[in-house]
Amino acid sequence: MDTTPDPDPFAADDDPAIGYNRVWFNLLRLQRSMGPRIARELRGEGIDDPVWYEILLELDRAGPEGLPMADLEKRLFTAQYALSRHARRIEAKGWLSRAPRPGRGRGQTLVLTEAGQGVHDRIWPVYERAIRAELGARLGTDEAYDLARLLIRLYP
Repeated sequence: MDTTPDPDPFAADDDPAIGYNRVWFNLLRLQRSMGPRIARELRGEGIDDPVWYEILLELDRAGPEGLPMADLEKRLFTAQYALSRHARRIEAKGWLSRAPRPGRGRGQTLVLTEAGQGVHDRIWPVYERAIRAELGARLGTDEAYDLARLLIRLYP
C-alpha cells in the first residue's frame, strides 16, 4: 500500500500567483491562530481589543493636542466605523476623550485623558510577553527583524 501523501498544490514554487496567495493566506491564518491568545492576555489588563494598544500609543505620541480621527484611521489602517466603535469603548473606560473638530463636520479629535496617559506603558510588558510566547520559539531575533522588514514593504 502506497503511503505517499498527495502532492500539495501549494508546495510548488514555480507559479508566481501561488506564491502571493501563500503569503496572503498564511498572514490570515497566523492572525487567526495567534491573535485570540494574545487578545486574551490583553483582556486581562482591560484592553478589549489589541488595536486599543495601538490607539493609546498613537495618542500618547501625538501629545496633548491629540490626533484627528481621520489621521488615526490612516496610521492604523482601520476603517472609520471600527475606529469610532473602539474610541467609544476606550472613552467609556475613561482613557480618552473625543472633541469635535471645528469646521470639519462630524470630524473628531481624540485626546488621552489623565487616566489614559501611560496605559500603553503599563500594558506593553504583557503584550510583549504574549507576542514573544507566540513567535519566540519559531523565530530568532534576526529572523523576526527580517520578517518585519519584509512585511513593512507590503504597506500601501
